[in-house]
Amino acid sequence: MEEAGRAVAAAAQECCPAGRVLLLAGGGANGGDALVAARHLFALGRDVAVLALPAKHPLTRSNRRRLARIGVEVAPLTPASLRRELKTAALVVDGLLGTGFTPPLRAPLAELVAQVNASGVPTLAIDLPTGLDALTSEVSGDPLRAAWTVTLSGLKPALLFGPAAYLAGEVTLADLRSPPDWALEEALASRPTDAEIAALLPVRHADAHKGTAGRVWVVGGHPGTVGAAALAGVAALRAGSGLVTIHSATDVPLVMPELMMRCHADLSAALMEMPEEQRPDALCVGMGLGPDAASIARQLLGWRLPTVLDADALQPELAGAGHDACIWTPHPGEAARLLGTSTPDIARDPIAAARALQEKFGGVVVVKGGPSVIAHTGGVWVSRGGHPGMASAGMGDTLSGLLASLLGQGLSAPDAALAGVTLHARAGELAGAKHGYGLTATDVSAELGRAWLGLVGG
Repeated sequence: MEEAGRAVAAAAQECCPAGRVLLLAGGGANGGDALVAARHLFALGRDVAVLALPAKHPLTRSNRRRLARIGVEVAPLTPASLRRELKTAALVVDGLLGTGFTPPLRAPLAELVAQVNASGVPTLAIDLPTGLDALTSEVSGDPLRAAWTVTLSGLKPALLFGPAAYLAGEVTLADLRSPPDWALEEALASRPTDAEIAALLPVRHADAHKGTAGRVWVVGGHPGTVGAAALAGVAALRAGSGLVTIHSATDVPLVMPELMMRCHADLSAALMEMPEEQRPDALCVGMGLGPDAASIARQLLGWRLPTVLDADALQPELAGAGHDACIWTPHPGEAARLLGTSTPDIARDPIAAARALQEKFGGVVVVKGGPSVIAHTGGVWVSRGGHPGMASAGMGDTLSGLLASLLGQGLSAPDAALAGVTLHARAGELAGAKHGYGLTATDVSAELGRAWLGLVGG
């Protein structure tokens, strides 16, 4: 509690370096954190006001007494006292409810939260805004709307995924090194550092040539959906693959002369007849693959090559067919189909969905979104980043080609997934800075090189 309160006080100083700080303390441990923060802010010379509910937690009671001994009054929190103090506050610190809360808010807390929301005074929430359930992205009722949140020990699902995350404002993690058993200990949820991603990326030596830079096959493209395969192929080239070939059941437009095209009247038979020594270093399967996607994907998974599966290749009947070197890349709708549930169920807890998919299908699972969740046998990563303009057609195809490129260049499936999702997001940010919401998958592919250089410092 002492460490948590110190972290909250430091955040309050940064968010609001001047003016009166109003701290609202609940009766539990969250309220105790607010009381500790009040003591530290007072020691820093800040003007503080503290309103509190009756203390239930023993450490919360102890910290009330400590405040009293240094001359800080703790007044009862009522609608009237809150209305009075909000008039002069420059910042509200929300220490009312923490992680154990189950919505919805009820009186009198609902009335108090409504007052804070209506006041327009910016709010810093401790751990998560009052009224949110830490373990779900769902929002019930009218929780507190924070401008900043200092979360403790681990990032909770409510702070990572919308619509709950939209109420948390700017989230920072105070690592208290004592996470509760449900905390995302294994998550790189605040986005991996450049150094962490750069350490995963392949290093190309001066004597490299196209045959050593990774050979990727994109297997997809059906009448009406040929663009999906083309986008994946372009991304694989932009991500550094030496040779990229599209195998399809129909002609694919020549979007880049460097892409090789192979059109097969019977795609499945052509692949079956392919000599083993001619197979690539990595496969990218499913983009616009059409009605035979499940059987072709099963056939290719049998090759036991590093493989990315997307779009039409994401079929429930492939459960158990995966292997350690494959990456499944569903968006929430596809994840729902694979698990036999609904898209809202996936959105409610993407982390649980990714874990369930990984257990069912094997390999590595990337549940795409903002942020994306990456599940593998060693745990879960949550990777934030990107640009809102990436909500357009073809972004998933681009990510799949990028992931296949990294697999073909020698990365393991977990490393390729984490590095690829991060590169994709960074390229989206660069493209979004140029184009805003009018962003295409082609724009993102064009920025993959700059994103790569930005990560490795080149």
